[in-house]
Amino acid sequence: MYFSLLLLHSFFRWMVVLSLLYAIYRGIRGWRSKRSFTLADNTVRHVTATIAHIQLALGYVLYFNSPLIAYFRGNYQEAIKQFDYLFFGLLHVILMSIAVIVITIGSSSAKRSVTNQGKFRIMTLLFALGLLIILIAIPWPFSPLAHRPYLRTF
Repeated sequence: MYFSLLLLHSFFRWMVVLSLLYAIYRGIRGWRSKRSFTLADNTVRHVTATIAHIQLALGYVLYFNSPLIAYFRGNYQEAIKQFDYLFFGLLHVILMSIAVIVITIGSSSAKRSVTNQGKFRIMTLLFALGLLIILIAIPWPFSPLAHRPYLRTF
C-alpha cells in the first residue's frame, strides 16, 4: 500500500502544479483584460482547489504510513539533526498544509467576491502564493532541501 500511495502522491504533484498554472493563467488573463468571471473560470477555480485537497489528503495518509516518518517520530532527537528526516518529518508537511490553506482561502474568497476583477485578482494572487510555497516544498531532484525523482515509478 505504501508504494502505491507514494506513486499516486508523486503523480498528483503534477496535477496540482499544472492545475495551479492553468488557473493562474486564466486569472491573469481575466484580470488584465477585464473579462467576466465565467462558469468555466469558476470550474477551474473549484477543480484546482479540489485537486490540491486530494493531494493533501494523500500526503497525510502517506505521512502516517511512511517508514521514514515513523523513524522520525520514534527517534526525534537523532532524526532532527539529519536534514532529510527534518525536511519530510516537519518542513514538507507544514509547508504543503500552509499552501493548501492559502489555495483554499483564495478559492473561497474568489467565489465570494462581488466583482469579476476581484474574483480574478484574488484567485490569481493567492493561487500564485500557494504555488510558490508548493514549489519550494516539493523535493525536486535538483533541490538543496531533499532529492526525489520527478515521478516515483519503483
